[in-house]
Amino acid sequence: MNTLLKFLSVTIFLLAPIGIFGQNTSEEVLLEDQVRGSFPMLRELLSIPNDAFYEEHIIPNVIWCEKAFSDRGFTTVRIPTSTVPLLMAERKHPKAKKTVLVYLQIDGQPVDSTRWFQESPYIPTLKKINAKGEWTALPWENIENYEDDWRVFARSASDAKGPVAMFLTALDAIAAENALPNYNIKVIMDFEEELGSPRLPQAVTENAEMLSADMLVIFDGPRHITNKPTLTFGARGIATITLTTYGPVVPQHSGHFGNYAPNPALRLSKLLASMKDDEGRVTIPGFYDGISIDPETEAILRAVPDNQEQIKDRLQIAAADKVGSYYQEAIQFPSLNIRGMQSGWIDDKVRTIIPGWARAEIDVRLVLESDPEELLKLVREHISDQGYYLLERVPTKEERLKYPKIATFNSEISYQSFRTDFDSEVGLWLRKALEKAFGEAPIMIRMSGGSIPISPFVTTLDIPAVTVPTVNRDNNQHSPNENLRLGNYKEGIKTMIAILKEKL
Repeated sequence: MNTLLKFLSVTIFLLAPIGIFGQNTSEEVLLEDQVRGSFPMLRELLSIPNDAFYEEHIIPNVIWCEKAFSDRGFTTVRIPTSTVPLLMAERKHPKAKKTVLVYLQIDGQPVDSTRWFQESPYIPTLKKINAKGEWTALPWENIENYEDDWRVFARSASDAKGPVAMFLTALDAIAAENALPNYNIKVIMDFEEELGSPRLPQAVTENAEMLSADMLVIFDGPRHITNKPTLTFGARGIATITLTTYGPVVPQHSGHFGNYAPNPALRLSKLLASMKDDEGRVTIPGFYDGISIDPETEAILRAVPDNQEQIKDRLQIAAADKVGSYYQEAIQFPSLNIRGMQSGWIDDKVRTIIPGWARAEIDVRLVLESDPEELLKLVREHISDQGYYLLERVPTKEERLKYPKIATFNSEISYQSFRTDFDSEVGLWLRKALEKAFGEAPIMIRMSGGSIPISPFVTTLDIPAVTVPTVNRDNNQHSPNENLRLGNYKEGIKTMIAILKEKL
């Protein structure tokens, strides 16, 4: 408590005529001061490598977060797992009757430095767009006089260290006027989200009492494409499949054995093509069972201000798949997606061979109405019905000689989807906070197409969850040249100040 009292005694801004969250220009001036004051912290955080495949990357991030939250009056505890820990931070407030659990992701996707247009993905670089539409680097010191459309390029700038810096800055902002939330705060920090958070479900189960709360707020993801304040009330879950077909035991000369040795790449292509029609709909019987769009749901989906032509223009596609008749409807269904394929060699390494094997990596996005086990079973049975002998390992010589068509099928359910009602307590509270901050109702999205591994919180802890996205949608997350628009960074801080100050 002494640390908290010491921290809350900060006197910056006390001479201002109104608080940080007043409804006049002083609010924006004070917000700008907080934003500019936070840039060194943002730069420092983004400079710490955070590829979850490397434990030596993660521990420095854990240590950084421990200090950042301890400095702001939180107690922290590491929750051990079989790999790197989760980190929980907690701060209790006087007379609080509710507890809000906040989920933050700290790790990032792996990097291919050769495809980043800067010295390193872990050296945050300030850039602006020039007259030719190209991003050009600026000296970091120029950030003091930033413009909203300038961007910081770095791994995890948007997904999702940017929101971490926003949240810490929002805590600093309300402390600067000696304000406190009227609810207790618990923060759970995940350092393996980009791996699918494989240790999270067990950790939540084993630490349910420590993590108990009345609601969960997830600071992650991009706003709606209009870049207006957004609330997302659900997310699809995810399961994965690795499918491998086999040809000759080792690659063979295509001149000697073409027309004789079966080509596994061709077989895999035909097998995958058999799962969907020409308009992108899964043809496996039962795959979409249980999903229907009733009039109430239709109204919710249609209320999202998507521009279908704008979406197609951004993706540079002439026509969309026909799983749904528009974007929001499409993501209410489970998906079957080929996320990568490999066989033989291409480009400057191409060879005149018949490959020995072909492999597809598949992800299945899940919705509440679908049973993940059943979906994987349907896909497996479909492959078997195409005449394949299925294994979970590489076939033996005896199996190769016995069965004309062999495939290896390995699958994993990472986590199920979740969905929270718009009129739940957490939904109404967050909507009120954002309306006050921005003078208009936020865009309300029933369910995002992407996946967030928080189902264990919803199911094990039995608490409703809502995502508060803040970053720019064109941020290149998971790709080279990931970036954070500074106007979004500022409005993200404004969003989180509003939430911290809204009474529960």
